[in-house]
Amino acid sequence: MAKAQKTDSLEREKAVSEYKTILRRLLDNRPSGTRNRLAGALGKNRSFISQITNPAYVVPIPTRHLDMIFDICHFSEDDRKAFLEFYVQAHPRRLTVVDDRKRKIPHTVYLPDLGTAEKNDKLAALVSDFADKAIEIIGSGK
Repeated sequence: MAKAQKTDSLEREKAVSEYKTILRRLLDNRPSGTRNRLAGALGKNRSFISQITNPAYVVPIPTRHLDMIFDICHFSEDDRKAFLEFYVQAHPRRLTVVDDRKRKIPHTVYLPDLGTAEKNDKLAALVSDFADKAIEIIGSGK
């Protein structure tokens, strides 16, 4: 039984590596500012983008970020399908979350430059969190 669990774990790690490879390939073929745009849209810093695009790291990409990643990186239908197949293999318990996810539409908000990357990242995260909370409240009818 321990051998089967180890094999399953290795298969999941390989699936994580595969979906991250797809994301990295797409980002490498996009304009140079795409990584920064993605980081800002997710309310994260560039090191987070490096982690979620590095196949050597088994840290999963959070499900809540998938729609934004698909939109900003301009996934084709084929790339999206392949990515999601590997994502579901890597994270089988998240299948219903991925399938039931509500589609988001992109909306650009221009924020002031606060002078440092750290302050800019904090402001972007604050705006992103505010938008998520507002959507949650509006969606639940509170």
